[in-house]
Amino acid sequence: MLEELLEKIGNLSLVQAAELVKMMEEKFGISAAAPVAMMGAVAAADAGAAEEEKTEFDVVFESFSGDKKVDAIKKVRELTSLPLMDAKKLVEEGKQTLKEGVSKDEAQKIKADLEAIGAKITLK
Repeated sequence: MLEELLEKIGNLSLVQAAELVKMMEEKFGISAAAPVAMMGAVAAADAGAAEEEKTEFDVVFESFSGDKKVDAIKKVRELTSLPLMDAKKLVEEGKQTLKEGVSKDEAQKIKADLEAIGAKITLK
């Protein structure tokens, strides 16, 4: 019986299908738009949750203020393999990305190590 009904509904024109939906809404006091709107809200919530679960981070060296400048330069060289002069310039000027696409744990470790010697680090 249900298969026959489904077959008949499948053979309706778009105009007839729209009329059927309207008649069902009136007869049963429902709205076909509500489930569609609910699905959109659920999909948006899922997208927001996925966005919150970021797995890769960029470590950005913002600035340095402290008396351990040599230690900061050494740490930057260790993390980036930059030549000495480039690492010194990065520490002095700041606003540069040290590492890209690292795990959350690694990013937090790098941030903690550099902040301990006077650097300001942000994770993006």
